[in-house]
Amino acid sequence: MSETVRESMEFDVVIVGGGPAGLAAAIRLRQLSPETSVCLIEKGSEIGAHIVSGAVIEPRALAELLPDWKERGAPLNTAVTAEEMLYLTETGSVRVPFLDKLMPHMANHGNYIVSLGEVCRWLATQAEELGVEIYPGFAGAEVLIENNRVAGVATGDMGITREGEHGPNYQPGMELRGRYTLFAEGCRGSLTKQVMVHYDLRKGVDPQTYGLGIKEVWEIPAEKHRPGLVQHSFGWPLDDQTYGGAWLYHFGENLVSYGFVVGLDYPNTWLSPFEEMQRLKLHPAFRKHLEGGRRVSYGARALSEGGLQAVPRLTFPGGALIGDSAGFLNVPKIKGTHTAMKSGMLAAEAVVEALASNRPEPASFTQRVKDSWLWEELRTARNIRPAFARFGMKKGAIYAGIDAMLLKGRAPWTLHFKHQDNEVLKPASLCEKPAYPKPDGQLTFDRLSSVFLSATNHEEDQPVHLRVKNLSLWKTVNWDVFRAPESRYCPAGVYEVVDEATDPRLQINAQNCVHCKTCDIKDPAQNIDWAVPEGGGGPNYPAGM
Repeated sequence: MSETVRESMEFDVVIVGGGPAGLAAAIRLRQLSPETSVCLIEKGSEIGAHIVSGAVIEPRALAELLPDWKERGAPLNTAVTAEEMLYLTETGSVRVPFLDKLMPHMANHGNYIVSLGEVCRWLATQAEELGVEIYPGFAGAEVLIENNRVAGVATGDMGITREGEHGPNYQPGMELRGRYTLFAEGCRGSLTKQVMVHYDLRKGVDPQTYGLGIKEVWEIPAEKHRPGLVQHSFGWPLDDQTYGGAWLYHFGENLVSYGFVVGLDYPNTWLSPFEEMQRLKLHPAFRKHLEGGRRVSYGARALSEGGLQAVPRLTFPGGALIGDSAGFLNVPKIKGTHTAMKSGMLAAEAVVEALASNRPEPASFTQRVKDSWLWEELRTARNIRPAFARFGMKKGAIYAGIDAMLLKGRAPWTLHFKHQDNEVLKPASLCEKPAYPKPDGQLTFDRLSSVFLSATNHEEDQPVHLRVKNLSLWKTVNWDVFRAPESRYCPAGVYEVVDEATDPRLQINAQNCVHCKTCDIKDPAQNIDWAVPEGGGGPNYPAGM
């Protein structure tokens, strides 16, 4: 922290993160208590800048928050009209029959394909109309804890050089102080990590497990566009011990969202999620949709996949965790927007109650969650993701069908995760290298051209926000044992091994970082710490993309 005295601003509630959870919480707070002052900060250059397009949203929570959302012009314009689930072999595919019965979690009747960044921009407009103060480009860098109570957050100093000195554009950080602070940073938030450690919020729950989602948005010829089509797949190119799958959504004006998720509990150190995602586009089930089109956007983000078993304690003196900061993603549904929004709304109700009675923490939030459809939804889905981890993809899929169709999610047992994702990598000498095709520049691409489409930018003179705690540990563990898995799991080419043949060293190209947080999760020795860069840095996804 800079020695310069920081300015401060006082609010009743400070919200960290401008995604669906944070914005829903802000709106609900002002709906319930118009006199409550609410400040929301977002590290992206604008609301939605860090949210790449293409998501299927269930409007349940939105309808509870803003029942007249259609009249207000919410950008939910492409209703799901058709859907299919494919099991892929290397050259073919088998369509899963009776999807709504075998995999009811996957059914999307009544849902919409949206640009989630555009939805968040619209939610921000609704929040501002209610009097919420929104500050984009403000990166929360420090949790303010006083007398063991969270008192707000501080943004990072701007204009600090890599040498730790004040540069010509130096600006000290600002303290945003609140009676309550809600952390809505999304998966693996840097401030959320601090809070979890300080209050030991993960005591007694399963280790969180994560997935890495990589997205591209394509513009395709009009004659190929099928607005409202939802296609999911599993199987090839992943082996039976690696959880994951792909999606393809037709939406908007001739747009297609193509994406690929890999569970970060994969064991093969040679696996590259990015390369797997690229080669899947060569499969006939995907090629036919994308061929003749052009990529217009690219991004990546880690997802919390642990479900109910991995949800931490939600409250602490002075605040609460909401959205994917708490891990409210419904993995079988492949949806988290509606659950994130609901958690934000419930937290807002608990905060209003706590403000009225001057309680030290919004303690009723936990019970409100347990009494809601959010908890019931996660409870019925709780065994599906750990079943894949325990039994593999094929047997896991069979279990998922039995759990959903016969047991209705009410099995008298609960499956658990036993390991952190960083603990399961096998040594390089014991793993088989996949044979990845070279990019063709038409359907498949390299990392650098992909990152270019995210408009990612960081001021090059700022301190590197990806911190290797012990470089000698990198050499003896990451390189000697696992042959630098960070050079493969990073979807942005941030980590590069130089002088590999003579004196291997790690080079960090931090300006490429798309803020996916995978390195913070998957590093085998937990030797990489993702710290927040200067506000406004990172991806800049435009409206509609």
